[in-house]
Amino acid sequence: MNMDTPAYGLWPLVIINSAVFIIFSLSFTKPKTPRDWRSFGAFSAFIVALFSEMYGFPLTIYLLSGWLGSRYPGVDFLSHDAGHLLEMLFGWRANPHFGPFHMLSTVFIFGGFWLLAAAWKVLYQAQRRHGLAITGPYARVRHPQYDAFVLIMFGFLLQWPTILTLLMFPLLVWMYMRLARTEERDAEVYFGERWRDYAVHTPRFIP
Repeated sequence: MNMDTPAYGLWPLVIINSAVFIIFSLSFTKPKTPRDWRSFGAFSAFIVALFSEMYGFPLTIYLLSGWLGSRYPGVDFLSHDAGHLLEMLFGWRANPHFGPFHMLSTVFIFGGFWLLAAAWKVLYQAQRRHGLAITGPYARVRHPQYDAFVLIMFGFLLQWPTILTLLMFPLLVWMYMRLARTEERDAEVYFGERWRDYAVHTPRFIP
């Protein structure tokens, strides 16, 4: 089964797509502290790794080429469509952009960016008045911005899983958890009892 023509080595697309998503995310997060920049830098590295395999060099497909070739002998894995591995592995043979995993990934990605935008609006207003962000998404969880990053990354994993991003994902989740706890210690020192009362009634990550 031949999918379409080879679609790799397109490094300008890697640069353009990476830049679009990174700049778009940067417009919401507006990192200020070294801690902010570390979290945003890790997310940016995930995005670059993703698009490098999506349009640049298909490292995952190269490493799995023996197994994929024997399991799916009629598939041209150097085509862009076949790079949507979950659709291929679960037998979706129509346009993968309309496949179940791709469509579900779109929900996670757009949902993540919506949450990121909504959280940043509340956080920005709270920072301007030197107050505690406790409304909007912050009324449901204490760290909606990190939830948003995880949703976006998970969405991309559903759409285009790679060995590198699969390895990066749990490390990034762990890093965000550590950053969240560090931020909470700082908030408790700054806001005192008000923060402790908020933390008692508001979950950290899961509503």
